[in-house]
Amino acid sequence: MIKPILENLNAAIIGKDEVSKLILTAMLAGGHVLIEDVPGVGKTTFANTLAKTVDCKFSRIQFTPDTMPSDITGSSIYNYEQHCFEYVEGAIMSNIILADEINRTSPKTQAALLEAMEEGRVTVDSKSYELPQPFMVIATQNPVMQRGTYYLPESQLDRFMMKLSVGYPKREDAVLIVRNVMGKGTGLRTEPVINA
Repeated sequence: MIKPILENLNAAIIGKDEVSKLILTAMLAGGHVLIEDVPGVGKTTFANTLAKTVDCKFSRIQFTPDTMPSDITGSSIYNYEQHCFEYVEGAIMSNIILADEINRTSPKTQAALLEAMEEGRVTVDSKSYELPQPFMVIATQNPVMQRGTYYLPESQLDRFMMKLSVGYPKREDAVLIVRNVMGKGTGLRTEPVINA
């Protein structure tokens, strides 16, 4: 089943076969991936295509300075009809998470991912909630020297199995990408080849 998954990834992300293999390797090993690169090289498309290919639920969390930990993990909301608190799921309750620009948010919010990435669950108001399986975080970060970025602490970096760079496509790949996009005139369409 690995070959059809790679074929789907490579059809969507032209010229990045090695990156596809590494991301799939991390997923099969139960790991998470940190991609550090400039905008516009296909990081989001990689995560979205992988989720569609393996028929998994996908969530994208855009990390900004005002993102709160509860935006990620969820929170308890009081239900007036039943006179109790109910857990409202956060964006983390998906199989494949794209943590986009993870280093643009505060360390407190970054830390909301620690338990999820290490233990496969989140704790909200002293109650734990298991994450769906498989579970994988594909985080992107901008180069640290850019304005408005925070360093990821060692405890966060330790949760990633791999740190990758996608890089710009080669000239011939860029021409093929433009031809494909112009010819289709639509967004990416990927069919599942396996289920979760």
